[in-house]
Amino acid sequence: GFRHYTVADCEFNSSKLNDIEYTQSYYYNKLEYVRFSSSVGKYVGYTEYGTKNAERWNNGPEVIARRGEKERYCFHNVGIDVEADLTKS
Repeated sequence: GFRHYTVADCEFNSSKLNDIEYTQSYYYNKLEYVRFSSSVGKYVGYTEYGTKNAERWNNGPEVIARRGEKERYCFHNVGIDVEADLTKS
């Protein structure tokens, strides 16, 4: 069978909140076809199907909802992750 899945990720290498990047990638059958990146601020398509979806999502309410995910998802969890890492060291 085929697989469709989404991966949300927060990448940070420093304690500055502005350096955090939120990405949400969409995959079909192990191929990434579209991604939202907080550093770009919009969806980017990597296949023909992904490009069509990115254009549609960038003109709709989806992109506005994704722009707030960095603050909601990443900023909340960065404090938890940093504290957990410091107690292990």
